Amino acid sequence: MIQLLGEFDCKLDAKGRLMVPSSLKKQLPSVEQEGLVINRGFEKHLVIYPKKVWESIVAELSKLNQYEKKTREFIRFFTRGATELSLDASGRVLLPKSLLEFAGINGDVVLACQFDKIEVWSKTAYDNLLDNEPENFANLAEEVMGGKDRRDEDGK
Repeated sequence: MIQLLGEFDCKLDAKGRLMVPSSLKKQLPSVEQEGLVINRGFEKHLVIYPKKVWESIVAELSKLNQYEKKTREFIRFFTRGATELSLDASGRVLLPKSLLEFAGINGDVVLACQFDKIEVWSKTAYDNLLDNEPENFANLAEEVMGGKDRRDEDGK
């Protein structure tokens, strides 16, 4: 499983191209052969997935009951705008204009790695998001993570 790490401040060029930072590219050794997929996030941001990760998400979506209206709506909105990306010879990816408009991105961006995906935020939106950290992060951590019975893979 891919474990991406880091936050990267970047700039889009006038054509909407993003230079993938070299330290992030090192974490994605097969990206030049396999490619990436970009899609809308659940909030006003974008998400970049390594192609293999996207394929596993699509495989999960294909198992859902498409006779249910909520399922069809979710799949439709989740996959809306999904676009394959490939690195050019300079290590840049061209981000689709429609997705940039959706996320309000036009210049400075933050790439925020999260497990096996990369969130793409406008710098302003990301800074605002982090400025609104929950008043008591420890309580949030306990609520989300604390009450779960967790066992490692060995059952311990």
